Amino acid sequence: MKDSNQNEVSDLDFSERPVPAEGRMPRVNLMMAWWAVCSAIFYMVVAAAMARAYGTANALAGIALTVVVYGIINGVISRYSMKTGLTVALFSKVLFGHVGAIVATLIFFATALYYAVFEGYVMALVLSEWSGNLSMAMATAIVVIFGVALIFGSVQHWLDKFNGVLLPVYVIGMLIAVGMAVAEFGYPSGWLTRVPEGGASPWGWLHTFAYYMGVWVLMMFTFDYARFGREKDATFHARITFGIPFYAMTFLFSAVVGILLDSMIPTDGLSEASIVLGLLELMGVGGLLLVWVTQSRINTANFYLATINFESFIRKVTGVKLSKIVAGCVIGVFAYVLMMADVFFYILQALAYQGVFVVAWVGVALAHILSRTYQDRFNGHVELDNTYIPAFNPCGLIAWCGAALTGIVIMNISSISGFSAPATFLSAYVVYEIGLRVAKDEWYIASLK
Repeated sequence: MKDSNQNEVSDLDFSERPVPAEGRMPRVNLMMAWWAVCSAIFYMVVAAAMARAYGTANALAGIALTVVVYGIINGVISRYSMKTGLTVALFSKVLFGHVGAIVATLIFFATALYYAVFEGYVMALVLSEWSGNLSMAMATAIVVIFGVALIFGSVQHWLDKFNGVLLPVYVIGMLIAVGMAVAEFGYPSGWLTRVPEGGASPWGWLHTFAYYMGVWVLMMFTFDYARFGREKDATFHARITFGIPFYAMTFLFSAVVGILLDSMIPTDGLSEASIVLGLLELMGVGGLLLVWVTQSRINTANFYLATINFESFIRKVTGVKLSKIVAGCVIGVFAYVLMMADVFFYILQALAYQGVFVVAWVGVALAHILSRTYQDRFNGHVELDNTYIPAFNPCGLIAWCGAALTGIVIMNISSISGFSAPATFLSAYVVYEIGLRVAKDEWYIASLK
């Protein structure tokens, strides 16, 4: 019993049990830890790509709608996570059964790992280019070692401080980058009215909004971070930390910066690599530091969530309990191999399909959280003991897999592929809500205590 208690005390990530009251964080600390996610170069590139494809006005309108919808959904999710203290892995057991939930955990850790690979590769590229003689293999190794080492201090005792200090560096650095680009290339007076050749589609804003649904894995990120919030701070976190102000910084601020830089800095194409190399050429060592600040911040979240969900996945599949250090090192090895193998095209394809499953998961999760049917039938009870949870929950699995299949079919029909994510979400939400009304009690609680 003593060893078990010691393990629970040392488990600062609470990966296999709800976060207790003593494991919760002050509101500002949690906010700073979470706001690490706002500084990805990826968001700048996506916004610039949307502006090129649909026109700046359409892109910004779609992003503004994205900010509102993200803020509302994550406000709901964060309140529930703080109320229950659950991880995505634990909550998925309720939705899909204790075996069915393994797939959700696998998708989550793989998605976080892929994002860590993309952001880490950008850091390695700019480091190698800046140094002039550092090989990509060495630069990648430095990035991975640095990224993995940062997550060993836990959310409560290190990541909040690290990311809090770097937040103003990111904001001020991006403003300086825009200022230097204006001084070097001149202000792009027509950037707000820019349209693609042939004119802008009247539905460009909707296509932009649908594209941003491909990053709904942030809803899962929210779930795993919000559980560290105190219930008395739920309103603050729902409105500010995980709400509209956060997404205004994450998407709208990044969008304006990305579109402006894309309008000014000459590049052969549009990608994360082209943006960071443009910043490096424009700002020199300042560009190197800015890229490392932005990417290090978000990669703390990517590596952290990949690690704790990998731990959970291995424990569910094999029964082996890995330490966080071992799991983090394994994730680091995976990241290094993927970066060096140059399989980014295949990772993008995998992300596209995983994104459909993530959107479907959000639809099921939101329907469950908001359902009065579940509250009335089970009095809001959340069962976590596998002894009393069925291996598979037909209600959740049919809604999840059915919606994902719908999304994948639509995604492969070119004329309507842009609406795959909205159709997936609506299908998952509606089917799960209807399914709850006819579900058997034993689908959620296998036997009575």
